[in-house]
Amino acid sequence: MDYVAALTPPVVMAVAFTALIVVMIKSQGGANKAKEDGVVDAALARAESARQKRES
Repeated sequence: MDYVAALTPPVVMAVAFTALIVVMIKSQGGANKAKEDGVVDAALARAESARQKRES
């Protein structure tokens, strides 16, 4: 029975990792994609603005 105890943690982690990947893939696109793209665009605009202020 020691082999069951030794295999349980890796199996549990593999299942959890697979579930995480499935959730990440399913959350791509749709309304979430537009919201995430907006956040990234705003951050890039702020960084570009700060860079231009430093240069001038």
